[in-house]
Amino acid sequence: MAAYGLYTHIQSNKRRSVALLIGLFFLVYVMVYAGALTADALSYNAPLGYLLRHAWFEFLKAAPWATAGTILWIVIAYYFHQTMIDAITGGREVTRQEQPRLYNLLENLCISRGITMPKLKVMESDALNAFATGMNDKQYSITVTTGLLAQLDDAEIEAVLGHELTHIRNGDVRMMVVAVIIAGVIGFVAELLFRGWFSSGLSFRRSSSDREGGGKGAGIAILIAIALIVVAWILSVLIRFALSRSREMLADAGSVELTKNPDAMISALRKIEGRGEIEGATSAVMEMCIDNPREEFADVFATHPSVDQRIAALIKFAGGHDPGPIALAPAESAQDAPPADGPWGDAAAPQPDRAAAAAPGLTPQPGQPFLPGVPPVELGGATRPPSTESDPNGPWGRRR
Repeated sequence: MAAYGLYTHIQSNKRRSVALLIGLFFLVYVMVYAGALTADALSYNAPLGYLLRHAWFEFLKAAPWATAGTILWIVIAYYFHQTMIDAITGGREVTRQEQPRLYNLLENLCISRGITMPKLKVMESDALNAFATGMNDKQYSITVTTGLLAQLDDAEIEAVLGHELTHIRNGDVRMMVVAVIIAGVIGFVAELLFRGWFSSGLSFRRSSSDREGGGKGAGIAILIAIALIVVAWILSVLIRFALSRSREMLADAGSVELTKNPDAMISALRKIEGRGEIEGATSAVMEMCIDNPREEFADVFATHPSVDQRIAALIKFAGGHDPGPIALAPAESAQDAPPADGPWGDAAAPQPDRAAAAAPGLTPQPGQPFLPGVPPVELGGATRPPSTESDPNGPWGRRR
């Protein structure tokens, strides 16, 4: 069925994603069969047909254990994946008192749509990036880098938060965590099989010359097992990338739907473009980020659509204007940063020069309001204070 609106596209994407996850789980069984075939080829001197049939029976015995192991892996990651991600990235949870600007922006977005507010985390990094993680409402969190906070204005940060909040609303975060876990199982099994094959390959080659029909069958079986392993691994990578790419466009659109500001999303993408590399982060973490600059393969292997593609989609479907590539100034230091209370400085800071000029001999104390020497209205014929006799007009103008 064709999808026409944003929400029908979201539902369509969810159906495709579930199908991809099922396919990813199926690849685990392909790896198990390849492992059984490898073990039989290295253990038995038999024709190819016998090895294939025997490997199938071994696979049927091992399949329940493979299913249980994968589910156990998912359960462990369900409870501990956030701890592992925080250990890798160094993200820490912040409160409203620590990050009032960031906290208020996220809270306003959540209130506007009646969404449970996720945890808010900040990680120390010059990279411009953000990502969402979690498996349920109690675990969901959004992490942003200090570099992002330094270089983006409030509207752009709100757009980024809206992007990550959309991932949570659409169930993308939970789906990507599960996909990374299953792909990790496939990669783990593939590594075990290759290590086992290479460690046993020498003895297999020596004994194969003594086998007539069986040696050839075992060699072909090994080649079939290797082909299955390689194909399963490549497909698992492609499925992960397909899940990641399909969700980014919808998250951009969801951010515009939340903030009603396509220009902010576009300018945020331009500032983040090419500046999102998080040092020390694994490829799994980078796949969850708003932008992944690690594009080492052809476009089909890219985890994210290009920024130009995403901006073109925003302009076409949401309006807005593309400012083009944006050059960023170095982050301002504390001395160069503008005063916290605006262009006039800190309103609570003492002004000794003005105070001394208005009331000679009176030194204001830090944090205390300044009181002039002469009140605006005199009652009861009060005499002029001695401190203002040298100034007949006083700070309030000519006295009558």
